Order: sequence, then C-alpha cells, then structure tokens
Amino acid sequence: MSSIDKVLARIDADLDNSLDRLFELLKIKSISTDPEFKAPCQEAAEWLEKELNDIGIEASVRDTEGHPMVVGHRKSGKPGPHVLFYGHYDVQPVDPLNLWNRDPFDPAIETKEDGTKIIVARGAADDKGQLMTFVEAARAFIAETGDLPVDVSILFEGEEESGSPSLHPFLEANKDELSCDMALVCDTGQWDAETPAISVMLRGMVGDEIIVKAASRDLHSGSYGGSAQNPNHIVANIIAGLHDENGKITLPGFYDDVIDMPAEVTAMWDKLGFDVEAFLGEVGLKHPRGENDRTPLEHLWTRPTCEVNGMWGGYQGAGTKTVIPAEAHAKFTFRLVGDQDPDKIQEAFRAYVRSKIPADCSVEFLSKDGSPALRLDFAMPVLEKGKKALKDEWGKDAALTGMGGSIPIVGDFKRMLGMDSLLIGFGLEDDQIHSPNEKYNLKSFHKGIRSWVRVLDELAKD
Repeated sequence: MSSIDKVLARIDADLDNSLDRLFELLKIKSISTDPEFKAPCQEAAEWLEKELNDIGIEASVRDTEGHPMVVGHRKSGKPGPHVLFYGHYDVQPVDPLNLWNRDPFDPAIETKEDGTKIIVARGAADDKGQLMTFVEAARAFIAETGDLPVDVSILFEGEEESGSPSLHPFLEANKDELSCDMALVCDTGQWDAETPAISVMLRGMVGDEIIVKAASRDLHSGSYGGSAQNPNHIVANIIAGLHDENGKITLPGFYDDVIDMPAEVTAMWDKLGFDVEAFLGEVGLKHPRGENDRTPLEHLWTRPTCEVNGMWGGYQGAGTKTVIPAEAHAKFTFRLVGDQDPDKIQEAFRAYVRSKIPADCSVEFLSKDGSPALRLDFAMPVLEKGKKALKDEWGKDAALTGMGGSIPIVGDFKRMLGMDSLLIGFGLEDDQIHSPNEKYNLKSFHKGIRSWVRVLDELAKD
C-alpha cells in the first residue's frame, strides 16, 4: 500500500473521531458580529490553536482590535510550493431561532428522506466544517508519514462574517510571515453533490449611491405638479437608461475591458447541464434576464452587471400624501469582470448620471469601495494538479466554475501578499448557510478531508 493510500485509510478509520472534534468546534458560539459573543470567539480561536499544536503545526492566537486570528506553520524547506490555507471560525447569528429544528449549537448527524446523512449546526458548512477538512487532512498526513508533503502555513480569521475589519491591518503588519507561494481557500462549494469544483474567477464590485435634489422643500403636487421638477422622475429616468432593449449596460466604454472566456471553457460549462429554470424556480421565478446573446452561466460568472439595490423618495406611509419630494435616492452596484477598473466604471456612471440632471437640480454621490475581478490563469500548473487530485478522489472531472459574488480575502491575498488562490470547497447550494437549519453533507466532510490529502500530495510532485 502506498503512503497516500495509508493516509486515506487512516482518514476512513478515524472519521468518527474527526466528527467528534468538529462537533466540539461547532458547539462554540463564535458569532463575531455580536459583542455578547466575544468570549466564545476567543474560545474558538484557542481551541483551534490547541488542535493545530497537538497535530504538529506550531500555532498561536494573535490579538487584533477585534476577534483574534490563529496563525500556524509547519515548514522545513520542502520542494514544492509553500501554501497558506485560509478559513474562518466565526459564524453568522442564528436568528430567527424559532425556525431551527434543533439547538443550532447542538450539532447532530441527521438522515434526510433520500438517505443522505447531514451534519446540522450553525457553522457546519460556513466555515467550520470546511476548515476542519483541511485540519483533519493535515492530522492524518502527519500521523501516518511524520510530516506534510509541502510547507504549510495557516490563517484562521474570526471576523469574516462581520466584514473583516481587522484583516487588512493584520495582513499588512504580518506581510512577510504570511506571504507564501499560493493560498488555498476552502470557503467555496462543489458543482453538485457528486461533482467537485474549483472556482477560477470571482467578479469584482463597485457601488455608488445618488441623492438627486430639486426644490428646497416637498411641494404640493396640485400647486406645483407639471411645472416643478420631480426628483423621483429624474431617478427613474436614470435607472431606465442604464440598460438597452437587449439587456446590455449603456455606459460608454463599459465593456472595453471585459474578456471573453476561451471556447473550451464555455463548452465545458455547456456540459454541466445548468438548469436555469430550476435555479430561478427556487425563488419563485422562471424567466431569465440579462444580455440576450449570453448563456445563463455567463450571466452569473463572466458578464458584468448593473443592479439597483434600493430607491426611495417622497411619502412612503399609509394612504396618500400628494407631494412632489425635494429629493430622491438610489443605490447601485456593478459586478465587474475581466480587467474592468472599479474607478473607471464609477466615473463612467457618474458622468452618465450628471448628464441626466436637469437645470435647477443637483446630484450628490456617496461613494462605495470597489474591488476588481480576479481570475486564475487556466494554464497554471497548480490548477492542473488540483483538477487531477479531485478527479482521483471523486472519479469525475472537477468543474471549473466562476463565482457571481466576491470573496474579499482572495483579492487581499493577491493585492497585499502577491499570491494567487486555489479555491476548493465542498459546500452545496442547499447547505442553507446564513439561514436556519444550516447543514453540511457528511459525504462532503469525509471526501473533503480525503480531497485535501490528494491536493497536498499532488502539489508536492514535480
């Protein structure tokens, strides 16, 4: 039996103990956004510190202005990349508590009607179960072979679910220690329960808020209607002009830096069998929108968007109040792809808005921070190694997927530490993260551990 087979066999034999350890972590109420749970967040960090030290990864809890970080290292100058593994130990609040079928911090294995076994608890999938797949893989490797196949550093954060306010200062202060050849990020998912995935692109984002002002006060619509400017109409006109009849965004130069995917990638996506009607059907819709000449997966992963996130102005109480409001508001976000520059997009948007403001009216902008899109080079050797490792474990080619949203830490690693990230996770769409009755498939946890063993083994090869 090869050494890798021995490590995998140890994982299988030790699965019950791995679950016991995961359950210990899941019982800790590490809700980062609520000051009442400051002590449990500290407890979770110290629990992880102890676990890492126990398996032979030298770790310490690092204080920040908020909740602590956990940093660990096992380095001996091995050939191959030095990797930084990232996860977060904090969790979302559990409200509304009455919608949970059990205590969210009393983890248990349950069996669904189709026979699937699931781990139910807050944090089971986001992100304690995910980060423990790597910890358990490292445990098995060190226990069976005496070491890890590549040098590994670990960063566990305690504020991901509350905006990561301490992360930038911590990365800046510890840049030399945390800069590695590449990062491994587990806070992602599979394509489906039987198909692994590697996320190879993340859309960026920039946002803005506008306040359009006209008269010095709200006006009586009978006295001034038809002669005075109505900010609600102006905002509506701005919104209506942002898309053309084919679903394209009309800002000049908006698509200049958008990059089309290679034909072999889009062909691979076509084979995934994405069911857009089922996707929309889960939220009570059936008809997709977007650019008419693009596929639904392109809309989600590789095409930019412009969305109105909020709009308001004038009377909003019960009944009728016949006023023309003095001002109206709207919030916008743009999801960015390719090489789109957040500053350039924001300036194009503002120029467009200013062009729509009539005389006697004004507009104020409330800026939102922006971040560019990120994508991996499809020819990266480490990507091929990740694909091989996952196919060896799952028996199927890994889907190379995009992500419609953003994972800020991936951008931080790239911009602040100069590292690309390999995003491999084992969550599923129905894990109900951030919602009551969060779960993580037992199979995802078990094969996730085995998958990381194979990934580390592949990374160590020439």
